[in-house]
Amino acid sequence: MAWTGKPASKVSAHYYVTGNASAVVEDLSNGMTSVYHLDGADLRVTHYCAAQNQPRLRATSFGTDNSDIRFSFVDITNLRSPSDGHVSGLEIRFLESDHINITFQFTSNGKDAFELVDLRRKK
Repeated sequence: MAWTGKPASKVSAHYYVTGNASAVVEDLSNGMTSVYHLDGADLRVTHYCAAQNQPRLRATSFGTDNSDIRFSFVDITNLRSPSDGHVSGLEIRFLESDHINITFQFTSNGKDAFELVDLRRKK
């Protein structure tokens, strides 16, 4: 469980289902939460960011056998200024049954950075 964000650190994750099984909540120990759910036929995610804004994204591509999912930016709430940092893209890779990578595309002052969260189930 590692995060390449600033500062790079260990991170843990907790997943649970809520909303009468209509959403999956992902709580990361670095202060970020994402909620995945369907909106009609679309897979969506709202990311509750440590930057105190809430980008909303929609799945735009799926890898072979759904081995990865890419989410693209739709809109955002609580963005104080267009130059403020926020998640503008997200990719989840299902590497093994007990190993996933989440890559956050983080945009700040018009520049993109990519932050990787590497999660492995404890044995």
